[in-house]
Amino acid sequence: MTYESIVPGELSDPALRATAVPEPGAVTIVVPTFNESANIRELLRRITESVPGRLPCEVVFVDDSTDDTPEVIREAARDCPFPVTVLHRETPVGGLGGAVVEGIRAATSDWIVVMDGDLQHPPSLVPELVAAGERAHAGLVVASRYIKGGSRAGLAGSYRIAVSRGATWLTKGLFPRRLRGISDPMSGFFAIRRSVVTADVLKPLGYKILLEMAVRARPRQVTEVPFVFQDRFAGESKSTAQEGIRFLRHLAGLRTTSPVARMVVFGLIGATGFLPNLAALWALTSAGMHYLPAEIVANQFGVAWNFLLLEHLCFRDRRQHRHWWDRVGRFGLIANADLVLRIPLIALFVGEFGMTALAATALALVTTFVLRFASTEALVYLPRKGGRAGHTTAVEAGRHTGSRTARRTS
Repeated sequence: MTYESIVPGELSDPALRATAVPEPGAVTIVVPTFNESANIRELLRRITESVPGRLPCEVVFVDDSTDDTPEVIREAARDCPFPVTVLHRETPVGGLGGAVVEGIRAATSDWIVVMDGDLQHPPSLVPELVAAGERAHAGLVVASRYIKGGSRAGLAGSYRIAVSRGATWLTKGLFPRRLRGISDPMSGFFAIRRSVVTADVLKPLGYKILLEMAVRARPRQVTEVPFVFQDRFAGESKSTAQEGIRFLRHLAGLRTTSPVARMVVFGLIGATGFLPNLAALWALTSAGMHYLPAEIVANQFGVAWNFLLLEHLCFRDRRQHRHWWDRVGRFGLIANADLVLRIPLIALFVGEFGMTALAATALALVTTFVLRFASTEALVYLPRKGGRAGHTTAVEAGRHTGSRTARRTS
């Protein structure tokens, strides 16, 4: 990563720029941006009008843009009475959530406020978020659209409103304890104490970073401030169907952090594997193949189906520990060993313990399921002893692959 500081006036000499480090502020405003050049000047103007008069601040832009957004920030920052930093990432690891994590790493203040760059989050509310956190001795302050005084007026169209509401109900249903006291877990506008969150524990995927922080960082005290979601100042929304899919994958990853939850998901995914298995068996036998080899081949379709779903919904955070071909081979061996083991187990339960065939089959299914889950975790997805050299997590990769340019003005 490379660094460059740009400051006005007498500090424009290259020999002095490297030492021009701003004083820590009372609040660091982290703004992830992607092609938001048309909004930058107005955003910085509103921050200038609303924040510095009430508390010292600095602004950190984490930029994944493919347009001239970094250059626009550089020019607009010259007129700001507070430090402005641009961190441009060549590779946007983790999406918007990954950008926020990088901003947290760069923050110098005790309070960090995260907000969007499109002015749908009003900068005038930043001082109130920090003040509310101080009054309540809270670690997290959420700007909520769903408490008295709040509104989602800026959401364009009934479709986006329905999607937002549905996502809120889904997340609160999946995490009733972790999200207690948070009425708007989909909010992208919040303040958090730097002492509450450790960037290294976050594993962002997509744009719902508040959910990630609330579940993984687990701040003990949470309070909320109402806000009116504004209309976008310029440009178009970055929400897409692909982001929606990433959000669902993120939910699945968060929900499967405990072994019991992973086992439940593992079992549900395994049950769905019967569909491609039976479909392939029907197709092969209809084509004239004998049912025994057809069953063996059809089982591989179910194995492949289960592997793909487990990779994305159950063990996404653990894929980096082994190469994909290593994971495929190990998973295939374990899944097919299940068939080989089940028949001797049924014979044992019937012959030695006098069980009926039905009861023996049910017990064998449960036994092999538990063994398959334990074996899959231990042999496919747990780190090898000592780790694998040169392999990094998504957040760590963001630190090494992104090109970083810091531009500051004081």
